[in-house]
Amino acid sequence: MIRWKGGRIMIKSLLPAVRRKNDKALRHAGEHPFLPIQREMNRLFDDFFRDFNLEPFGRAKNFGFEPSVDVWEDGKKIHVKAELPGLEEKDIDVTITPDSLTIRGEKQEEKEEKDNDFWCKETSYGSFQRRIALPEGINQEKVEAQFKNGVLNIEIPWLEGARTGKKIIVKTS
Repeated sequence: MIRWKGGRIMIKSLLPAVRRKNDKALRHAGEHPFLPIQREMNRLFDDFFRDFNLEPFGRAKNFGFEPSVDVWEDGKKIHVKAELPGLEEKDIDVTITPDSLTIRGEKQEEKEEKDNDFWCKETSYGSFQRRIALPEGINQEKVEAQFKNGVLNIEIPWLEGARTGKKIIVKTS
């Protein structure tokens, strides 16, 4: 609430007045009963945005390079397609375990422009790692990976008989 008093603007807190047992009002912000709630809300928001590598109100941190990855399956294989523009085969490391596929790499790019009275050199770099969870029943021995024109294609076949299921009849009582 804003009031005009004696040529000055007085701002009054909109929070209710809280009194102690001795009937004195709490004056310090540290003594206000809503301060712990405000601190907890601030902590919750900070934790929430930290999980997304964002600061509150849209100020993004430096993400580095984050490749786009598509994963799908058909009856015979799991397919993984990763877009890695500007990378070469030597910059990429692909590993597979029984429960995950990991794609790692490092992107480093240098641009240099020279003119008579102008010289500009830009360097950008960043590493990335994408881990994709895999279901049981994959054949690790027959995985194939191909890299062409900045696109990495990986095919992971199923083990023989791993994807065949048994139909279960549901009975009503």
